[in-house]
Amino acid sequence: MKPVTRVEGTAYPWGQKNVDTDVIIPAHWLKTITRAGLGCGAFEAVRAQPGNIFDDPRYAGSPILIAGDNFGCGSSREHAAWALGDLGIKAVIAPSFSDIFSGNAFKNGIVTVVLPQAAIDRLIEVAQDSPITVDLETMTVTTAYQDRFPFELDPFRRQCLMEGLDEIGLTLAKDTAISKYEAMLSEQRPWIAGESQNASIIVEGAGRT
Repeated sequence: MKPVTRVEGTAYPWGQKNVDTDVIIPAHWLKTITRAGLGCGAFEAVRAQPGNIFDDPRYAGSPILIAGDNFGCGSSREHAAWALGDLGIKAVIAPSFSDIFSGNAFKNGIVTVVLPQAAIDRLIEVAQDSPITVDLETMTVTTAYQDRFPFELDPFRRQCLMEGLDEIGLTLAKDTAISKYEAMLSEQRPWIAGESQNASIIVEGAGRT
């Protein structure tokens, strides 16, 4: 996972409320086991409508999505976060999020920023012609018009996002401690390793008939 300390650029000024994961990525896209290409299916039903915001050239490639209350509700499909990431979205700003979606977004390096509706309304207005910045170091969302909206984020999630650590990365970061523990365990309780080796020998021997 790539570190995220600052997301800056144009933003989709959508503001739609109660956007569920089926809207983010329809069920027929869930057959894939890879993340690549899911951006093509992101908001498929919305993009089928003429003049939709996601195909508006003014916002093409925007790294920020401004949404309404209860974003990411519905099923728990992680494909929703995959689709947003493949579309190029690195931060979503909304008054509230589904807990499961928020967790999936975090695990995939997408920042979920919670701001009050008044701030959302202002950002939608600004995004029509000006970039927006989400800064994890200062924990603020700012605009070129000197708007400054502070937000909160779980300290652990903030650290992981800024250091680019997913669950695998967190485990690898403790590789030295794990190796020391395994060495100590092998020295102090050698019979554990011995039992594993004996089990392997028995299994191998059982196959030679």
